[in-house]
Amino acid sequence: MDLKNLINNYLEYLEIEKNRSQRTILNYAHYLNRFLKWSKIEKPKQITPELVRKYRIYLNRLIDQKGNALKPITQNYHVIALRGFLSYLAKRDVEALSPSKIELAKQSQRQIEFLDEDELNKLLDAPKGNKLAVLRDKAMLETLFSTGMRVSELSSLNKDQIDLDKGEFPIRGKGEKIRIVFLSDSAKQGLRIYLEARQDLDNALFIRHQAEKKQKKQDDLRLGVRSVQRIVKKYSKIAGIVGKNVTPHKLRHSFATDLLQSGGDIRSIQQMLGHSSITTTQVYTHVSDKYLREIHRRFHGKRRL
Repeated sequence: MDLKNLINNYLEYLEIEKNRSQRTILNYAHYLNRFLKWSKIEKPKQITPELVRKYRIYLNRLIDQKGNALKPITQNYHVIALRGFLSYLAKRDVEALSPSKIELAKQSQRQIEFLDEDELNKLLDAPKGNKLAVLRDKAMLETLFSTGMRVSELSSLNKDQIDLDKGEFPIRGKGEKIRIVFLSDSAKQGLRIYLEARQDLDNALFIRHQAEKKQKKQDDLRLGVRSVQRIVKKYSKIAGIVGKNVTPHKLRHSFATDLLQSGGDIRSIQQMLGHSSITTTQVYTHVSDKYLREIHRRFHGKRRL
């Protein structure tokens, strides 16, 4: 079987057997088809260490239409997709390069940007008034910070998922993994006020209201990811937060950082974020180290003469 058909089989394998999301499958298709187009090979046994080395040089020198080079992490995503494909071939006893022959490039330490306590308070207090859309936005911001959810997870929430009495409920995250998220008192209050004010029958938790309905069909009221991102950015400007690109993911970072700085252990934070690997969560420990250094600088040795 030629390489193109094998790649298509691999993408179907990701969809059916590995239950990967459509976004993941589309990304892998893009990465592998780029390799296929560049290499101009037809058989998997033609994939050699030297070919892979040249491909990585190509990726490192690639410039897009805007004049930007591929980020090192994006280059690694291409290599990860190729390694995954080679692992699939090995399982199917197809002659090809062993995935263990390919190493990922070492990445520089990821920088995490989050909101400090004052910025968080300003953002969460920014929605003012009793209009339904404002009540929704207040509840949304509180929920994002209280749960640390990804924006896609928040957008997919339905009303019947939410248990305001318990203040906790399960969600389905990346890789179809289910985890429990928790609501703070302010998040519960914001959601309760918003839901009691609604008179529609739509099951989506966060929907468009009034004039916003004109932007979409009447039967498509659920707020999408882009709409949530625009709402967060809108209130960051109202709150006067400058120098930071405030996004739903920044609130996720802020959620994790707040827990860690308040004494939460890294394993529990990993579970609450829905990270598969503790390595992903450990990036927040470096943020905590900076916080502890600042505490040490401000308070250590003040009573010495």
